[in-house]
Amino acid sequence: MDSSSPLGESVVIVGASLAGLRAAEELRRQGFGGRVAMVGSEEHLPYDRPPLSKGLLAGTTEISELELSVGGVDLDLDWHLGRRAVSFDAATLTVCLDDETEIKGTRGVIIATGSTPRRLPGLHLRPGVHEVRTIDDSLALRAALDAGAQRVVVIGAGFIGAEIAATCRQRGLEVTVLEALSAPMSRALSPIFGNAIAKLHRDNGVEVRLNVEVKEIVSKEKVEYVLLADGTTIDCDVVVVGVGVVPNIDWLEGSGLTIDNGVVCDETLSAYPGVVAAGDVCRWPNNLFDGELSRLEHWTNAVEQGAAAANRILNENAPPFMPVPFVWSDQYDTKVQIAGMVRPDDEVLVFDGTISDHRFTAITGRNQKLTGVVGFNRPRLVIQCRRLIAEQTPWDQAVEMLTSSP
Repeated sequence: MDSSSPLGESVVIVGASLAGLRAAEELRRQGFGGRVAMVGSEEHLPYDRPPLSKGLLAGTTEISELELSVGGVDLDLDWHLGRRAVSFDAATLTVCLDDETEIKGTRGVIIATGSTPRRLPGLHLRPGVHEVRTIDDSLALRAALDAGAQRVVVIGAGFIGAEIAATCRQRGLEVTVLEALSAPMSRALSPIFGNAIAKLHRDNGVEVRLNVEVKEIVSKEKVEYVLLADGTTIDCDVVVVGVGVVPNIDWLEGSGLTIDNGVVCDETLSAYPGVVAAGDVCRWPNNLFDGELSRLEHWTNAVEQGAAAANRILNENAPPFMPVPFVWSDQYDTKVQIAGMVRPDDEVLVFDGTISDHRFTAITGRNQKLTGVVGFNRPRLVIQCRRLIAEQTPWDQAVEMLTSSP
């Protein structure tokens, strides 16, 4: 594999988070010796985001522990931190920053700008209303909790909302979770699993309200209460909005790329000659799942896809990117793990443990093929099932193997 670079060759990475850093690491690991420019909208060096809703918010982890490490290579990056990319011309591989600096990637450009929290219509951030996506967001919420908040309302019962609710509850606060759906995450998972998450929180003293619509957050000098569409009010000191994220793609308007709920790429992550994407912003056909277009907002995907995108920049014959997606969430003393491509209408089989005890493993499938696994405190079995998914195991065969194991 020849990744040598002529003098003056350069790569621009837009997005200084996990996917961007792993892309830079892979470029250097493969011997790319040209200039690598790293553009990041935050002032911070690349850091780990999962602790933002857990350890950092709880006060058991500090900022210095979040910085992402790099092993075995000298990155030698041209940093542009605190700078936003505002436009891109794919034809000339030129990125324009908010200070009017223009950077050209003569070898290629890696787009890894991630995502930003989705905002509820008409519900703007104000004192006492928080979201958690960055270090600064997490520290601001932690300061509000440290200042004596007692009652917290979390809007949204996805992973970020659930983790924040768990952290606040473990701090001894009164927590109410509001979810518009009939079960948490039921747009992505079977209600069986969403209801299991709701039960986990109720068993830990959180009030979980489903099928509710937030009409207004009422505040004067501070937050006073949340008003629901049915007229119900919920008194609180702090509100946290966690209703998902949207990919950061506005800056790519007119770039020449195909944009549709992310940067649309081929199976090798190529979006245009010399342009690849990775992380939350990338949408590509995963051939392991019949070419289904995927856009994943997972830590594991950012790691794997960042490296694969860099490999694609250096190698025209790079293989298709065909991972088995994997995500986890720590809530109370429960580790929730999901692997594969799980859908709400999948066939579901709980073959180990019981949902009511928060210790179980379930497989999911469609079209007679094993496509996913969900586990609560069952890491060994989740890993085993992830391997079966990678091997494209037929559903009946997977059921027989897993139910007949001692």
